[in-house]
Amino acid sequence: MSYEMNDLLNLVVEEEASDIHLQVGQAPTLRISGSMVPVEGEKLKPADTEQLMQAITNDHHQQQVKMQGGTDFGFAYQDKARFRVSVLKAKGNYGLVLRQIPNKMFGLREIGLPEKVKELLFRPRGLFLVTGPTGSGKSTTLASMVNYINENRDGHIITIEDPIEYYHEHKKSIVTQREVGTDVPTFAEAIKRALRQDPDVILVGEMRDLETIEAAVTAAETGHLVFGTLHTTGAARTVDRIVDAFPANMKDQIRTQLASSIIAVLSQVLCRRVTKGRVAGFELMVATNSIQALIRDNKTYRIQSDIQTGANLGMITLDAHLLSLFNRNVISAEQTIEHAQNMNEMREKLSALGAEVKSR
Repeated sequence: MSYEMNDLLNLVVEEEASDIHLQVGQAPTLRISGSMVPVEGEKLKPADTEQLMQAITNDHHQQQVKMQGGTDFGFAYQDKARFRVSVLKAKGNYGLVLRQIPNKMFGLREIGLPEKVKELLFRPRGLFLVTGPTGSGKSTTLASMVNYINENRDGHIITIEDPIEYYHEHKKSIVTQREVGTDVPTFAEAIKRALRQDPDVILVGEMRDLETIEAAVTAAETGHLVFGTLHTTGAARTVDRIVDAFPANMKDQIRTQLASSIIAVLSQVLCRRVTKGRVAGFELMVATNSIQALIRDNKTYRIQSDIQTGANLGMITLDAHLLSLFNRNVISAEQTIEHAQNMNEMREKLSALGAEVKSR
């Protein structure tokens, strides 16, 4: 066989790639700074991907692929890195996508998080949502927040993940990490059980269904600091997405619960730097009395203007943060427009700054 899994994993670490794709009919391909870079060598054959899959996938997960067409798990590669693995079947063949999870925990400042976030991590209770599209760095941001709490607060932190990505040691806090499918059957079940385990902080890896959302909101209401993630961009869309998960007769109730429990929504996107690597663009909404009233009264469309006028509270819109990254020559005009909430408005602003903007 032409490729060894260990050699490929070493390459991912050396090249600082975020992902490696192993698919039949294509040479192994790395994602580096957002671009796909094929490895020099032969195209993978069905026998190659099957052997590469077997090299890292245990019997339980291999069985899952046969029964369900796919499986996800995390594993440590020596002491160099951890990987989140997705094994899949495509056209009857095995394929793999491995995402590298850095061993090193990033500080909040290294990620570029607004200073206001630190203050929010000391809140005794409430719901803190970290949102953004797949691959926008939500897991890294959440791991950094949990690590900051772990280093600065004493208490019990429970994380519920699928799969576990970053490993946390016990520091000032005790950290219990539970994997859905291995340690507990579902997110919702794990949250309900967590409430009997004397937690101070609960991290919910994904709020993907009504039962999980309901359990997370209840946990936040009953005196715990709860972190959750959603695949939405922007605070208003995030609130709408949560409310929309509920049937019509429950929408008013969830709006009231959400208004009283939400403390912040941090939305992020991952942009290519002008130099090597990637940088996160953020939007931060901090729940004020005014924003809580807008959520209660179903006027989420007005949240954006509250964020724009809330700079003194540390709030910033995504477009304002992207513009500041552009002004500091961190990202290009193209990246600024591509990730903006309002692309046309951003194009006009950049043109006014004298930036060369390609029209579409």
